[in-house]
This record gives sequence, C-alpha cells and structure tokens, in this order.
Amino acid sequence: MNFALLLFTLLVVTGAVALADRLWLAGRRGEGEKEPWWVEYGKSFFPVILIVFFLRSFLVEPFKIPSGSMVPTLLIGDFILVNKYTYGVRIPIINRKILDMDAPKRGDVMVFRYPDDPSLDYIKRVIGVPGDRVGWIDKRLFINGAAAPRRELPDYLNPERIHYSKRYLERTGEVEHSILIEEDAPAAVPYAKSFPFRENCHYNSAGFECTVPPGHYFMMGDNRDNSADSRVWGFVPEENIVGRAFFIWFNFGEPSRFGGFR
Repeated sequence: MNFALLLFTLLVVTGAVALADRLWLAGRRGEGEKEPWWVEYGKSFFPVILIVFFLRSFLVEPFKIPSGSMVPTLLIGDFILVNKYTYGVRIPIINRKILDMDAPKRGDVMVFRYPDDPSLDYIKRVIGVPGDRVGWIDKRLFINGAAAPRRELPDYLNPERIHYSKRYLERTGEVEHSILIEEDAPAAVPYAKSFPFRENCHYNSAGFECTVPPGHYFMMGDNRDNSADSRVWGFVPEENIVGRAFFIWFNFGEPSRFGGFR
C-alpha cells in the first residue's frame, strides 16, 4: 500500500469537504440545522491529516525494521525515524527534489525505494557514493583501493537464531559501526541480478568490485552475509532516496533500545 498516496487522497477529500462547507453548504443549512456527519468528520479530520501529511512528507517519517539485514545496528521490530529533508526537499508522491541539501555520505543509514520495485522501502548503509570503486574481497571492504579500517569485537549472539557471528567495528567514511560476518559463508556473491550499469561490476570467487555511476549509490547491510543489497541487485538511483535514518524510538521486544545509532 502506498501510504503517502492514501494520506494525500484523504487530505484532498477532507479539504474539499471543509472548503465546500465554508463556501456553500453552511449557507444552505437552516438555522440550528445539524451538519451532516460527513461534513462534521471531514472538517474535524482535515487539520489533523494536514499536519500529519506535512510532518511525514517534509520532516520525519516513521518506519519499522522488517528484516535482519542491518543487525546488529538495527534489529527486527525496531521502530525508527527517518529525516526527510537532510538530503533535500522533495515533492510528495512523485518524489521529485525541489531543494538540494546535503548529499548522502559513506556510513549513512539510508531508507530508499527498492530499485526493482519502488513500492517497497529498503534500509541499508551507504558504502559507495558516485565515482567510488567499491570492493568486497575475501570478506573485507575496500573503497577506492584502500581497505576499510576494522577491528574485531566479541562475537555477537543472535537471540532469534541462537547463533554466534563474528563481529567487527568497521569505519566507513567518518562513521564507525558494527558489522557481522559468517565465517562459513562463501566470499563470492552467490547470485547477482542483471541491473543498470552491471558492466561497472566484476565478480569472481573472491568477491566483487564495482564502480558507482554518477547519480547512484552503493548500499550494503551491516549483517554482511545475510543481506541482499547492491551486491545482488545493483545501485540505488538518487531519485529513489527517501531519507536518512537516525533514531530508534521503540521496540516492543526490547524497550531499552530507545535512542540514536550509527
């Protein structure tokens, strides 16, 4: 369901009812005559829907994490907030940018529309920006030929899978964040789709290397061996960007997870 389109439709309908009542319907009612229910509800809900639509479209939008691809940074069930204006102001529904702000940076956790199906929102970490040469070789990240600094941390216990994974603190751009690696998983990308600019990528048994085309971004999950990301389905075009994730505001299973993340 396209919630933004639904919200916009409700805004138009309730706004039209409120305007029609102000300009025409109210004058046709007799003195003391009660408003029809649909006029009463339309006028009552219009300002509420207007505020929600404005906040959600231009300031912040809530999301729920549906998968484990960003573990340990984000867990399944985390409710997060996404900054909608940090990368520029966009027209709702059509997602056309009308005001430039900051560009996505390496290390940002970003929500975007899945290139293969723009009706789906995905969340991953920005690994490569336009012009970068990104490599994932023998389970090490390389950006423009340099290995991303990382150091080993205590193993991570996934409580859902009852499974330990190797955990590292990796530096991507200016951001240090945890990643998980499964030692028994193959280094090679198990499958890769045909996607725009696929010719920019070279795959082999040790991993891959890709050059990010202009106006696109390379995304990876922090749970490196359990994430279908740009390694599989390609680059994220700039017009698919939704915003930067920055805050966990609730998790029913772990209320203590309230707060920001990197």
